[in-house]
Amino acid sequence: MLQHFASSSCLSQLAAAVCVGALNQQQIFHRGLMTYMQTPGVSKEHRVTLIPGDGIGPEVTNAVVQVVDTLKAPIRWDRFDGLSGALPDGMPRLEVPSEILQSIRQNKVCLKGTLFTPLSKKNTSTQSLNVQLRKDLDLTINLVHGFSLPGIPLRHRDLDIVVIRENLEGEYSGLEHEVVDGVVESLKVITEARSLATAEYAFEFAYLNNRRRVTAVHKANIMKKGDGMFLKACKEVAQRYPNIEYTEMIVDNTCMQLVSRPNQFDVMVTPNLYGNLVANVVAGLCGGSGIVPGGNIGEEVAVFEQGARHVAKNIAGKGIANPTALLLSTSMMLRHLQLHSFSDRLEAAVLDAYMAEDRSILTPDVAGTGNTQTFTDAVCERL
Repeated sequence: MLQHFASSSCLSQLAAAVCVGALNQQQIFHRGLMTYMQTPGVSKEHRVTLIPGDGIGPEVTNAVVQVVDTLKAPIRWDRFDGLSGALPDGMPRLEVPSEILQSIRQNKVCLKGTLFTPLSKKNTSTQSLNVQLRKDLDLTINLVHGFSLPGIPLRHRDLDIVVIRENLEGEYSGLEHEVVDGVVESLKVITEARSLATAEYAFEFAYLNNRRRVTAVHKANIMKKGDGMFLKACKEVAQRYPNIEYTEMIVDNTCMQLVSRPNQFDVMVTPNLYGNLVANVVAGLCGGSGIVPGGNIGEEVAVFEQGARHVAKNIAGKGIANPTALLLSTSMMLRHLQLHSFSDRLEAAVLDAYMAEDRSILTPDVAGTGNTQTFTDAVCERL
């Protein structure tokens, strides 16, 4: 968002698509001296697959559509309404429709709301539709960026933490079965190849974005083989980046340190499940699931979504959902598409809406008295 670096690698583009420092007013409203020399044709219309999803997804994606239209960004949506993680009978949907996968593969970029995963005694599926989508598209890496926004009352100030998570294996491998009645075996699969890819992405991100420290989160004191392999990969990659400090931390201590001394963290690299837990803690520290942006990346495709994947069914339809997270994810997406000025303008408009400290335009989750539409309108006015 605030900085960008040219790269032919899709993985590197997402690494450059998130903001890189503590946010302040001077950074937000003053562009750099050097102009952006674009690649010819980059302003052409970009087709983006849009999946509103479940819960508050349709409300916050509608906010994004309104803002992007006001921004006049060259985006054309291939929209798929009605896709839910649950079938009409309440059972989980097990497959992503082929026309949606085809659209994402063709467009190479997708913006989505979270898909609901129903849980019941009859639900024996080991995969949610969110996980299935990531596997179908080989989205190896998940990135979540948590930071302090102005005007939100938080326990800790000046937060700026990026969580980079392996996205396809570990406890999410979906390999579990009942051995005998009352005994379930669930396999955690960690491979050297994906561990190395995750570590390489984390250190590349730190290098490109002037980050000083990478912390590997693990439980290798107990799972010596699996998490031990992940740590081995992180150590191997760290040797190639001598200017970046490398540390390791056990996951339970990590959670305690996050809520007590979060400013010690910069970039965090994790196996799959730990990354989910840590990213949600970071989101909570920064104001909740409506604040923190995120994305998933593979070699060919990028899917952007809220950093904390919550459908928030309890407030769906009430018009009070916070669209900030998906708007900032959209800013990340625009930078990924090399539409840097549009990304900067969107980010600046969102941050200025918070800097105004006008509670009447903010949503209730950040102590506001407004709603989804008042915040969306406020961002549009600033564009």
